[in-house]
Parts: sequence; structure tokens; C-alpha cells
Amino acid sequence: MTDQWLFKSETYDNCNCAVNCGCQFNLPSTYGYCQSAFVGNIVEGHFNDTPLAGLNWAGLYKWPGEIADGNGQRLIVIDERADDAQRVALEAIISGEACAPLTNFFSVFASTCTEFCETLFLPIDLEANLELRTAKVEIPGVLKSNGRPIINKFNGEPFHIALARRSGSFEFTYAEIGLGTSSVTGEMEMAFEDSWAHFCVHHFNQDGLIRERSRLTAWLS
Repeated sequence: MTDQWLFKSETYDNCNCAVNCGCQFNLPSTYGYCQSAFVGNIVEGHFNDTPLAGLNWAGLYKWPGEIADGNGQRLIVIDERADDAQRVALEAIISGEACAPLTNFFSVFASTCTEFCETLFLPIDLEANLELRTAKVEIPGVLKSNGRPIINKFNGEPFHIALARRSGSFEFTYAEIGLGTSSVTGEMEMAFEDSWAHFCVHHFNQDGLIRERSRLTAWLS
């Protein structure tokens, strides 16, 4: 790849599956189809000489069956605060076109989609605490979502469960697991309630996933 870039995002994802998302456990989806909304804040990043840190982004996906069966639909939303160069850079990364093929989830998901909606540039209001597994998202006219921890029914306390991927992942090395409720309007209409959510650090460059220990694992030290 001729472009040199870094994309490190703290990301909240909510999909329609129950809390055993088939994507993460090599299983079929809960309901036989897949819908998902990813929203993140770039904490560190650049595309060649263009800085990306501080910007928000979203990727919405919808498949009529299993992801591997294809025929998916994708909508990218980029922070309206991005200037022209940042918009071009982020669209290249999130579309999956700027990396070696199938080396991160943007590229993998793009390979399963046949309908690509026009990229939107909108305000993305994201409040997220990855350690506490909470999130609140609003993209006007597109997405409203809330994430929360799973609650232990025996004591009413947040139930901590996490997923570590030592190898084999094209998305993350570690994720905190919770629940989310999302409503998407417009071209990608969909909705799911109290379904799978994960909170992770997406750490990619032009060669794929960077397998650096996530800051979210600090509690293991």
C-alpha cells in the first residue's frame, strides 16, 4: 500500500444478536440475519500527513441473512467537523479500500456488501465509557443508540464479561461486552433492543489489525 495511515478508535457496537453474537463465537447469527451499528471516536490517527484524532465516525450495516452470504447494505457517516482532506481519508479507511484486502473488519464487511449508500457528513454525538460499558449516541435523522452493562440478576450489580482474541480476529484483540438498544431511520431503517453490544479499541493501519494490548486490559495487571 502506498498510503501510510493509523486508525485507533474507541468504538461502541450494537448488533441485533443475543449475547452470543455469532460473529465472535464462530456460530450462526441469533435470528438468521445481521444488522449492526458501529460508532467510534478516533483517539489517535492520521492518513499520510492528514491528522484524524478527535473525529467521530459511524458504520451501519444490514444483511438479509448471514454476513458470509453477502448481499449486505452499508452506510458510512463521518463527523461533519472533518475538513475535506479528513473526509476523503476517513471514507477511504472506513470503506475498506485503504488497506490490504480482508485485513480489517472494514474490508471484510465491504466484501460482503452489494449496496453502498452515499456517505453522510453529519454531527455525531457520542458519549461512551468503555470500561463501564455505557454509551449514548445520536446522529440526527440516522441513529439513536444507548449501551449499558449486563446486570447480574442475583445482586443487581453490573456483570463483567469480556472477550479476548489472541489470534484470528480482524477487528480487535479485546472487547468489553454489554447490551445496547438502537434505532436507525432513513435509508438503513432497522431497530434492535437489549441486544449484543461490545466496547473495544479498533487499532488498524494499512497492513491490517495492530495486535497491541488494549488499554481496556489494564485491570488484568
